[in-house]
Amino acid sequence: MNEPKRIAAQQREMPEPSEGYRKVPWLVVLIVGALFAWSIGYIAFTHQGEQPSYGDRRSAADFAVAAPAPGGVVDGAQLYTAQCLACHQASGQGLPGVFPPLADSEWVNGKGSLAIQIVLHGVTGEMTVGGTTYNSQMPTFKDKMNDAEVAAVVSYIRSNFGNTSEPVDAETVKAERAATADRTEPWKGDADLQAMK
Repeated sequence: MNEPKRIAAQQREMPEPSEGYRKVPWLVVLIVGALFAWSIGYIAFTHQGEQPSYGDRRSAADFAVAAPAPGGVVDGAQLYTAQCLACHQASGQGLPGVFPPLADSEWVNGKGSLAIQIVLHGVTGEMTVGGTTYNSQMPTFKDKMNDAEVAAVVSYIRSNFGNTSEPVDAETVKAERAATADRTEPWKGDADLQAMK
């Protein structure tokens, strides 16, 4: 007699919980598989040479600075394009609030030795150009450019973008490099450069 009651009580109880298992729909499996196969094919069959026809049609060779022939002249415009254009722009106007302009800059049109020192050692911290204060960092080029290259790019900057200052020569750069040969840090903006004006 008690047997039916026990079975009825067991039937009222919920089964023990267990983790469910649900199969991934075949459509999702097919889509993921197709994307995976396409990505493998894309990597395998895509030309990796980065042809100039991609992007803005320039290649790394367009930015390479060719060494001048012995007795030849270094191209300051090409050096500017390769090393300075990204920050100071093609117009020499810089980026407002970020990178200072070279056009009509008191630092560029001042003493040639000052412009050379800025290119050789770079600048960090606050620097005022044309009444506007900039707080960015310019890298050092003393190990990237030789004396003739520094002279060429400084001369280019001092005679373009509306600037009409006289060029500098490699001998002046050599003397300026020797005068600060022990310097390992960039100039600290106005704080260091004002004394050199």
